[in-house]
Amino acid sequence: MGKSEHDVIIVGGGPVGTGLSIDLAQRGIRSVVLEKFTSPQPIPKGQNLTQRTMETFAFWGCEAELRAARPVPPEVGIGGVTLYKTLLSEYNYDWLNRAKVNAYYSTPNERLPQYETERVLRERAAEISMIDRRDGWTATRVSDCGDHVEVEATDPDGGKHLLRGVYVVGSDGSRSVTRTTGSIPQTSSDHGKMMVLLVFRSMELHELLKHLPGKAFFNVLNPELEGYWQFFGRVDVGSWFFHAPVPRCTSKDFDFASMLHNVVGRPFDLSIDHIGFWDLRVSIASKYRSGRVFVAGDAAHSHPPYGGYGINSGFEDARNLGWKIAARLQGWGSEALLDSYDAERRPVFESTARDFIEKFIDEDNRFLQTHDPERDRAGFEKAWYSRNDDASEVASFEPNYEGSAIVAGSSGQPSAKGDHRFTARAGHHLAPQKLSDGSNCFAQLGTDFTIVALGDGRSMVSEFVRAAKELGVPLTVVEDEAETEYGASLILVRPDQFVSWAGSDASSAKAVLMRAIGGAS
Repeated sequence: MGKSEHDVIIVGGGPVGTGLSIDLAQRGIRSVVLEKFTSPQPIPKGQNLTQRTMETFAFWGCEAELRAARPVPPEVGIGGVTLYKTLLSEYNYDWLNRAKVNAYYSTPNERLPQYETERVLRERAAEISMIDRRDGWTATRVSDCGDHVEVEATDPDGGKHLLRGVYVVGSDGSRSVTRTTGSIPQTSSDHGKMMVLLVFRSMELHELLKHLPGKAFFNVLNPELEGYWQFFGRVDVGSWFFHAPVPRCTSKDFDFASMLHNVVGRPFDLSIDHIGFWDLRVSIASKYRSGRVFVAGDAAHSHPPYGGYGINSGFEDARNLGWKIAARLQGWGSEALLDSYDAERRPVFESTARDFIEKFIDEDNRFLQTHDPERDRAGFEKAWYSRNDDASEVASFEPNYEGSAIVAGSSGQPSAKGDHRFTARAGHHLAPQKLSDGSNCFAQLGTDFTIVALGDGRSMVSEFVRAAKELGVPLTVVEDEAETEYGASLILVRPDQFVSWAGSDASSAKAVLMRAIGGAS
């Protein structure tokens, strides 16, 4: 059995694992990535990418390549719509319009199939020498040996290997070998629903939906399904995916063409390319870290594909964990900093599942059981068209780390639920702001920590520079005379672009910075 040594071993080289390898490499950390598939799997899941995710791709150096990979042309659009009973219903309203919060991020949202996202990431990773990628390799066991980790793996020819590393991160899916052999339990909430996933082609459906311009995903609400969705999404012009609950006895021999005709509201020509089934449940690891073993993405959490939260959550796991592992390996981060990965990210996922995905199902069900156009058309229409007036599912999805042990000046606990503001708030993502020369403050943030000193804050920035030097923390300084909406003259920004602290008095600079890295390293 061959042996090899590594800083970080990443089990699972899908989008999250590949993204993490890029994040680590850009911070000077080498990794080896073990991925069982030699090419991305052609199932069009994980399509909606938030603005925050697109900021991440900009940091990873492949935002333009990702946008160029979108198979749906710009004139078709990437918006969403909710409809009543059938896809051709007269009752519809815009839904999940993420563009409404574009101003709070440095780049707009995007939409494309996960396999295209993964292809772009694989190509980016191939450009980086610090990433040792091994496609066709399967991990069979991980072990925390106290002062190192070991991963047993099989290569494409059946050869056995033992890899040693400082840390191992499992991003190897919902049936994660890393989680199951790495002493990380998982809990699940089963909704008792079997779902079908269909991938089909139909230019006629494309023509039928031209009365809904700018839409790429379509959410059909049927009262008989108790709030669970019948969901269509474009893959490209003329190609589609569809998922919906089906009876447990359903097999691949079922007449899915007739089912699609019923949901659309009329017959249309189609050709089915793929039929798959899955159980609708929410699962979460009871901890995201066990010693030297970490989990991220679907290995840490999985949920129904409602709203595109899964892949975005996985990428944020990578951004949160990447800088913390790098800090520890480089000697300026503490063990407490590594612990903060679980303490920050797990509550955010719990909130995502509770406050968004499961809330959607419950609210839709209550609406459908209360309102019926055949009983009270006027009452139904009034309630229907007011359902999404404030687009709360977009405005209130604002993952944050309030109350985190490594964030100064905030209370509460990390959550996916918040609001969007330009004010610099401890524990929240830093919004873009123009500086006096017209440049974007967000674009000037460093790879590691950044102290933003505005107006009078420039006279105190030396306190943070001195503290960073004493603690060995890499620090970028951004100074400007501009008056912004940040509401603070001094802002300490983490490597993942979340605010560690904001204020106007630098006298506690060292304590603030020490807290941000989890105490003395």
